[in-house]
Amino acid sequence: MSRPPLPRTFVRNVLDVYGQEAGSAWLTVLPDLLAEAARRWSLTLGEPYPLTYNYVTRATRADGSAAVLKLAPPAGELRFEAAALEHFAGTGAVRLLEADVAAGALLLERAEPGSLLTAVHERDDDEATRIAATVGLRLHRPAERPFRTVEDWAVAAFGWLRDRYGGGTGPLPADVVDRAEREHAELVASSGPPVMLHGDLHHGNMLTSERGWLAIDPHGVLGEPAYEAAGLLRNPPGTGTRPDLRTLLDRRVAVLAEAYGVDRERIRAWGRAHNVVSVLWSHEDGGFVDEETLAVVAALAG
Repeated sequence: MSRPPLPRTFVRNVLDVYGQEAGSAWLTVLPDLLAEAARRWSLTLGEPYPLTYNYVTRATRADGSAAVLKLAPPAGELRFEAAALEHFAGTGAVRLLEADVAAGALLLERAEPGSLLTAVHERDDDEATRIAATVGLRLHRPAERPFRTVEDWAVAAFGWLRDRYGGGTGPLPADVVDRAEREHAELVASSGPPVMLHGDLHHGNMLTSERGWLAIDPHGVLGEPAYEAAGLLRNPPGTGTRPDLRTLLDRRVAVLAEAYGVDRERIRAWGRAHNVVSVLWSHEDGGFVDEETLAVVAALAG
């Protein structure tokens, strides 16, 4: 079937994240990459999913089974996703069926019916939080080979900011950044043995399937299980603008602390520390200040 034109937002995202030269080159060869993946893995390609930073489309294998084909620029995070999915081996996450990391291509199990956890959140936020924590705990097992760590993430993010602004924090509030940098280091120093984390576990990355709730799009990073709480505290989009934000976060913190077996202040601390790192990533990628996530950080500090 012929491919529909690429959405403008998707094109802009690719160019912003990977640069004009590399992004344009990848978009130019994308039709050829799709055709090659279909040939190599004997796929019939269907309609693409809503596109953000990667090209993700429905596919059917030669045996008639449903799958998902994901293509991304090889310079991106795909190698970490492939390694994490291989490590999870289908426990709590979609299965990795085939991979060609050099070509930036993954063939994945298709989670069906594929409803997002966001739908549960809309009717019962406590239930959604419990489901998310349960999925996280299914994923968390020690890794038998070296991976990057949450400490690596933080050191790089804070280092970039200090270098960018001559030791300062630019448009970001210095007291918030300083506290997050200090807290992140303290949390890492007091963490137990690291496990493989999803790294971006939130309502938009968990789907219903015949095998129960499954995670998609893992980042693949080592750290303590409670680290996963941070993404759940700031999501779904719009959380930071809710008038009941403090009450909502109090309830989520209580659920997550019980699920991960740590005290509530540690959940709050990870929420503050990692979500500032998330703000730094957004600032590095797009040059803007994520006020919504900063509102979550402020509520957790209060």
